[in-house]
Amino acid sequence: MPNLQGAAITWLGHATVLIQTAKGTTILIDPFIEHNPKFPKGYKLPDKIDLLLLTHGHMDHIADAVPVAKKHGPAVFGMVELIGWLSSKGIPQDKAIGMNIGGSHKHNDVTFTLTGARHSSGISDGDKTVYGGEPAGFVIAIDNGPVLYHAGDTGVFSDMQIIRELHHPTIAMLPIGDHYTMGPKAGALAAMFIGAKTVLPIHWGTFPALTGTPDALEKELSGTNVEVIHTEPGQTLR
Repeated sequence: MPNLQGAAITWLGHATVLIQTAKGTTILIDPFIEHNPKFPKGYKLPDKIDLLLLTHGHMDHIADAVPVAKKHGPAVFGMVELIGWLSSKGIPQDKAIGMNIGGSHKHNDVTFTLTGARHSSGISDGDKTVYGGEPAGFVIAIDNGPVLYHAGDTGVFSDMQIIRELHHPTIAMLPIGDHYTMGPKAGALAAMFIGAKTVLPIHWGTFPALTGTPDALEKELSGTNVEVIHTEPGQTLR
């Protein structure tokens, strides 16, 4: 595990990740809580959440975005169409900030950039599906700390090498469950494209269809110097 320089990362099951910087900025990504079978029982989010980052509009990534935003009052960022939908659900406009691929935003000691992903992003809203814009990932650069990459839901794509060249992530949070995203074999290639020395597997084990495992990813990365983190939801990496 690389030196997080005072930062902390907590995987909360599926693609939900909580990041806290050494200076106290708290970031929550893709909140899937109430109906997430892997969300750690009894775990309580911090009272203060500064940033809520949303990769795309599928409900296993935004199911709890509105209640979290209303309770904790973070600034909410994501693709402009997705954020527009959230605004229609009562999130104040000054707290709901749309972005697009390649754009960056600075918040205190954190600079984050919206990156591309290969997936879809329809929002289930009652009996209709709403266009949620393009799916995305986030590169999160912490001042005097690590550079993190949360890929969202994606298959492997060669432009991940551009993310490496632009941002040089040290830790990559990659979906490996297969079926809806890439599996371990493609995830290993993604790790090489990204160039990160450490991978935190996400989006695996939540539902029966997600058969990819960290062990399988580690096997695919055998012979490389890439470390695969084995952790349980709710455990904090420091």
